[in-house]
Amino acid sequence: MTIYSRRLPDLPRATRLPANARLASPQSPCYGPRDPFGGLFEAPFSHGTKSDLGVEARVDNSGGIQASLAGRYATALFELARDEKQLEAVGASLASLRRALADSGDFRALTTSPVISRGEAATTVAAVAKSMKLDPLTAKFLGVLANNNRLAELGKMIAAFDLLAAAHRGETTASVISAHPLDDDQVAAIKSNLKTRLGRDVAVDLSVDPAILGGLVVKVGSQMIDGSIRTKLNTLAHAMKG
Repeated sequence: MTIYSRRLPDLPRATRLPANARLASPQSPCYGPRDPFGGLFEAPFSHGTKSDLGVEARVDNSGGIQASLAGRYATALFELARDEKQLEAVGASLASLRRALADSGDFRALTTSPVISRGEAATTVAAVAKSMKLDPLTAKFLGVLANNNRLAELGKMIAAFDLLAAAHRGETTASVISAHPLDDDQVAAIKSNLKTRLGRDVAVDLSVDPAILGGLVVKVGSQMIDGSIRTKLNTLAHAMKG
């Protein structure tokens, strides 16, 4: 299997793995210890746990974002970025990774392929981080995900980080579901429209569900605007029956 991307020109081509290849868990020379974040991600942990980077993890595991594995990773990354005053840099890097997941089938394959070992994944994401000029904290975070075999959760982690960052900025968050990935101009238009309607800045939590066929489903708090083609067709079908 060849992993490369025209959008990421410096990404090295990975060699085809033998049929009996297993997912190994080597120590990555790019990132040092297997989990330089101090093992904060794999299981619920208590307030006050210290990572290897000397950052206190203050996570509430009672529910919400922190209840999921992706949420715990996102929370740990958010708190590291906040405490090191790198929220803007990390947010920009994660936005680039979100676009890569949406636009590059090769990058998606890298994050989900079961035949790529942890060591190869760590080496490859290091090259990706360099090619995309990601900030050091996000680059290290990718290495942790590769070594822990969690790259498949990257999209969910980015979404959870965005929610945490929006709350930190005092923004309202809207859940936006589309049938296809939205480009930057479309996202900007949605934010502008919501800001006009709500009178304040709005962050968007984007997800894709081909089942809605087209249009958008937007949820802000308890309010939902369902403009999906699926719902319109269902409404039409019920009207014709009546």
